[in-house]
Amino acid sequence: MLTRIGTDALRLLDYLGGLSRQTSRGLYWTVVAPFRGARVRWRSTIHQMAAVGVSALPVVCLITFLMGLIMAIQGAYEMRKFGALHYVIDLVGVSITRELGPLMTAIIVIGRSGSAFAAEIASMTVNEEVDALVTMGLNPVHFLLSPKLLAMLVMMPCLTTIADLMGILGGATFAALSEMGMGLGPYLRATADALVMRDIVSGLIKSLVFGLVIVQVGCYQGFTVTGGPEGVGRSTTAAVVVSIFGVVLVDMVFTAFFYVLG
Repeated sequence: MLTRIGTDALRLLDYLGGLSRQTSRGLYWTVVAPFRGARVRWRSTIHQMAAVGVSALPVVCLITFLMGLIMAIQGAYEMRKFGALHYVIDLVGVSITRELGPLMTAIIVIGRSGSAFAAEIASMTVNEEVDALVTMGLNPVHFLLSPKLLAMLVMMPCLTTIADLMGILGGATFAALSEMGMGLGPYLRATADALVMRDIVSGLIKSLVFGLVIVQVGCYQGFTVTGGPEGVGRSTTAAVVVSIFGVVLVDMVFTAFFYVLG
């Protein structure tokens, strides 16, 4: 048992060390290197933006709209007992912008793009295409990871903003169809009164870090794959599981941090 615990601990430390090294290199090639003359692969970046952001819009809109509707129904079920049905507006607005909007967007992007990143790079690693890039003098982090990271950092706040709006519209749909009988205009004004800027900004900050976690974990699983085609499948599965765990962990840390700050 002690041997297994020690072995697992060493594997975890090795994984975190490799992931942190890749993260620092990815941030360097994405944020710092362009100001030092490094070429930005704009065509690949725009392609990744379309894959990560535009293609994900329908499912993000649908799921967050339904989440807002569910939150409103569940909140109204309890608030109606106390004659405080109007507090459903505050509940939906704050919950969506602070937590559910960024978190649901991240989980959707993990399922769509995080797994795709891992599968793409893992296939290239198994077929020795990554080694060929190194042989040609190209940095795999710059060539493969940097466009994905730049696209994710741009598109995640955009997707989160749209997700927040759709979640609020889901709550507005319930308010219009329920005994509240509130129209869209009054509902949006009440939501604006309930929200403060830090609710929205905190969600957008989370979305940036979520995007960083998704790209780094997915690409790291691809770069470190072993075992041929079966390893590609294991790498893709591990990328999804680890990314979801990382996103939830980061969300907990940020929520505690913002709570301490008041």
